[in-house]
Amino acid sequence: MTSRNLVVLTAGLRQPSSTRLLADQLAAAVADQAARRGLTLHTTTVEVREHAHDVVNHLLTGFPSDTLGAVIDAVATADGLIAVSPIFGASYNGLFKSFLDVLDRDALAGKPVLVAATGGTVRHSLALEHALRPLFTYARAVVAPTGVFAGPEDWADGAADGALRSRIDRAAAELADQVGRYTAPTRTDPFTLTTTFDHLLAGGD
Repeated sequence: MTSRNLVVLTAGLRQPSSTRLLADQLAAAVADQAARRGLTLHTTTVEVREHAHDVVNHLLTGFPSDTLGAVIDAVATADGLIAVSPIFGASYNGLFKSFLDVLDRDALAGKPVLVAATGGTVRHSLALEHALRPLFTYARAVVAPTGVFAGPEDWADGAADGALRSRIDRAAAELADQVGRYTAPTRTDPFTLTTTFDHLLAGGD
């Protein structure tokens, strides 16, 4: 089977978190849909709250810690991304946006992304289309048509109800299709020498 890398970005602030719960169910559904298409997914889940201090330090200094650098590289090299944020004040939370701000400007270009959100009322579901989708479109990601919102009424004893399960499965199928078609761009190290020292010493241009 063909192998692909999936990163699940979850920005819940509490533990346990309904945001993480939704992220895990989306990841499992995407893995299932991918397997049906002959793809094996290697999934990495990133709890943004665990990197909050490093994100702020990176914003202030311009340099990531080794741990945050590894997470940034994982996002940049992933074949697909699931991004889930709680909704505060009709938009994604500040920690979620801060993490995206430390990514390279081309890190998400052309990358398949499934957007999802949690909130205390179904009215927050509008944030999927007026906040999350435009954010990733601006980053030139390829956003799956179906966004997934989950409110308190969508969970029954910790499991997705029928309507939420249907949205999860539809979005998962869309992302699995996109991941299957995705071709990762060739990444070049900006510090890689394009010529040899011998060539330079010989007077080459």
